[in-house]
Amino acid sequence: MAEPPAVIWKHEVQRLLQYGDLVPRLEEALGKFSTRDSAEVIQPVRNILPLQKHHGFLGSMPTYMENDGVLCTKLVCFYHRDAGSALPATQATVILLDPEYGNVKAVIDGEEVTGMRTAAVSAISAKLLMRPGAEVLAILGTGKQALTHYHIFTEMFPFKEVRVWSRTSQGAERFCRSVGGPVRACVSVEEAVRGADAIVTVTGSTEPVLFGRWVKAGAHVAAVGACRPNWRELDDALMKEAVVYSDSRDGAMQESGDVILSGVRPLSTRPGDAAGVRAVTGCEPSRCRSRCLRSSEKSLTGPSRHTERRPPSSSLWGWESKTPWLLSWCLTGGKPKPARREVFS
Repeated sequence: MAEPPAVIWKHEVQRLLQYGDLVPRLEEALGKFSTRDSAEVIQPVRNILPLQKHHGFLGSMPTYMENDGVLCTKLVCFYHRDAGSALPATQATVILLDPEYGNVKAVIDGEEVTGMRTAAVSAISAKLLMRPGAEVLAILGTGKQALTHYHIFTEMFPFKEVRVWSRTSQGAERFCRSVGGPVRACVSVEEAVRGADAIVTVTGSTEPVLFGRWVKAGAHVAAVGACRPNWRELDDALMKEAVVYSDSRDGAMQESGDVILSGVRPLSTRPGDAAGVRAVTGCEPSRCRSRCLRSSEKSLTGPSRHTERRPPSSSLWGWESKTPWLLSWCLTGGKPKPARREVFS
């Protein structure tokens, strides 16, 4: 008879899970996912159950890694909360199972896992795509995701200035007190993002909050909050100028309101082809495992160190479409293709 499952509470996750271990393991996992090899990773688009009475959703996110013997799923409830609400925007639980016998091996508090994993993937996108010498980080939103993004971005990159915007002054002030590091509260989105080299959007908004006319050429945008087909954080102008990178074409086309409502379409639909690779200019495949991909003139994701040509218009990292298709392709190697202006994968 199987042993009772281990239960790992939030404080234990906080003690055990560190970005120094998490980032390289996520890079490896994303690389495996990008190969589309079912023996490496099977991860379907998450199943969503509406919680209409509570303005929320229950998402089921199963994954099977046959070669690694890992079978797990995350159950996450996420909600559209009013500004200033004391209720949590997300609650998550991770369940680890034995792939041979099917019994539950562990039940893990998913709040820290969700926050750190999301922020780490955004940081990986910046590691590979953000232009060198970035100095100014802007964060739109002041919830849990804003905090985890602040911590990993300031840990991994030497920003000289960090700005934050919230819908309420109380939210911005609370965020500034809680981070324990330098940050400046801004009264408007435009003030926060003008001249910023990297922009993180974690607002959970249903209407665009970030407009292309405010985003400077070469900026990197990690778009996290528009995780439903009718939610938006980025306006049409920004999306249509951008080179858009996504790890999952299906996920982006089914879940990302920024993608769906802006009318962005993939340039490539060939099986296994990440259209985003067309934004890579002049990279050597052997060097793509560390820092590659320079993209963008107004890069919602940013440029690589290996390109000599004029970069395309913009590149966008959309987290909720689970975005590192191009990033993952790059981690596993491949042949770079000529740059294109509008790229989506």
